[in-house]
Amino acid sequence: MRQIEVCAVNDIRAVVGEQEWATRVDLAACYRLVALYGMTDLIYNHISAQVPGHHDQYLINPYGMLYEEITASSLVKIDIEGRALLQPDHGYNVNVAGFYLHAPIHRARPDVKCVLHTHTRAGTAVSTLAEGLLPLSQTAMRFHGRIGYHDFEGPAIDRDECDRVVADLGRNNVLVLRNHGLLVCGNTIPQAFNAIYWLEQACRIQVDALGCGQPLHVPTEMAIGNTVTCFAGTEITLDNERDTNPVLNEAAQNLQAGYGLLEWPALRRRLDRIDGSYAQ
Repeated sequence: MRQIEVCAVNDIRAVVGEQEWATRVDLAACYRLVALYGMTDLIYNHISAQVPGHHDQYLINPYGMLYEEITASSLVKIDIEGRALLQPDHGYNVNVAGFYLHAPIHRARPDVKCVLHTHTRAGTAVSTLAEGLLPLSQTAMRFHGRIGYHDFEGPAIDRDECDRVVADLGRNNVLVLRNHGLLVCGNTIPQAFNAIYWLEQACRIQVDALGCGQPLHVPTEMAIGNTVTCFAGTEITLDNERDTNPVLNEAAQNLQAGYGLLEWPALRRRLDRIDGSYAQ
């Protein structure tokens, strides 16, 4: 049986490998970015990341810290059975919902390296609508046909319900939790952040459009399909278009790729200009 290791926050870097440390820095950066872009819910909600080389271990926030306080060293390492493996000595533990909601996804989807859950105003508003997310904007069309929906059963502290969450997510990387909020998965932390950022923007656009009380212009099915295809890959530049443009190259349609890698260094630079303590 694994034993919990309690370690001084200042000593965490010395006891983890370089790959885990790099993941910790990216995950802490993700927490700071979610705070920076207004998607937090005080100390609640979670972003988890799989520990490199360990499909049954993940890193998650200490319950009691604001996202803007999270650092690479403050993250708690737990396994998918709910056992703490590496506990910094900051006095905070893990919220039970951070286990019940995230662990089943990490267990069922080893391809998922990061799970991100929010309770934003716009995301929750869209989760209450019978139609869910509508393809009213290019931003929303990116996710069309690739979203799962899970009906609300109460706060996510029931193991049986969380197994149903996994079933409703399926092979999608986006899940709308009805009357609750949003959840995204990513092959990497940067891609998970990109997905939640644009999903949140899509929800805000929809709420704004519906709130106008005016007739809506609905795009054609062809336009929606073309948009889905265009986003079925990764970032396209003039240098790599031959390999990455899914309109020109069907092989570039990789639903497990996703946008987010190109912008990540720029987002990290922005954090460094504001407050680089996330990397400590």
